[in-house]
Amino acid sequence: MARIRVGLLPSASFMVGNMAVPKYADAEKTQFAVDRETGAKLFTVTLFFMEDDRAEALKVTVPETGLPNGLKPGVPVMPVELFATPWARIFNGSLSDGIAYRAERLDLVGGPASAAEAA
Repeated sequence: MARIRVGLLPSASFMVGNMAVPKYADAEKTQFAVDRETGAKLFTVTLFFMEDDRAEALKVTVPETGLPNGLKPGVPVMPVELFATPWARIFNGSLSDGIAYRAERLDLVGGPASAAEAA
């Protein structure tokens, strides 16, 4: 599938919507999904993406190594190396489609001071 780098305007901002949730490789949730290159466990984080006069909730997959300390709902972050992958599948005769988002890591906005405040 095609991976598309997401370009962000300087006015773009992100806020954490929920705690990181482990991603599983199977429906029974017995095996963690892992990064194919590094073997790091994968997590899903809902981020609120705000730009100009609109906001949107995005579920972003991030490896465990890319999750900063102090990550919790309401904390401003910036995804690094954000990519979008369009997908589609037919299940029981119905078409489902969407966009999967993946980031290398999430950086707390404001650097070390923000990290100390968020802890």
